[in-house]
Amino acid sequence: MYPIALTTPMSKDLTDFGFESLSTPAEVEAALSTQEGTALLVVNSVCGCAAAMARPGAKMALNGAQKPAKLYTVFAGVDAEATAKAREFLLPYPPSSPSIALFKDGKLVHFLERRHIEGRSADVIADNLTQAFETYCG
Repeated sequence: MYPIALTTPMSKDLTDFGFESLSTPAEVEAALSTQEGTALLVVNSVCGCAAAMARPGAKMALNGAQKPAKLYTVFAGVDAEATAKAREFLLPYPPSSPSIALFKDGKLVHFLERRHIEGRSADVIADNLTQAFETYCG
């Protein structure tokens, strides 16, 4: 577990932008199991690719005309049980931090694993998500 003083600014990077932090398995279950419409889930992390690519890319993608109705985040290494529960909704993909998932009507329809994020710019991440939003959020 990471010190909360270290991770709070990283969490606020998303929550200040309108993402709801899910910190318990019950919150994750409530948010993702009965979801109607579209929802974006960012599995946040302390790594550099989360800071430089995943979080900025996710936020940039939300500036388009189409966007998910709900925005959620869990923090790997901080809220371990909530993250584990969220990863149940991300199957069959293996655990990946950071990662970004788009759900429509409770079904996972688009997923960026760490390998899709690491080494790519925030602009590339935003473009990928924007295309997914245009497909599933319209």
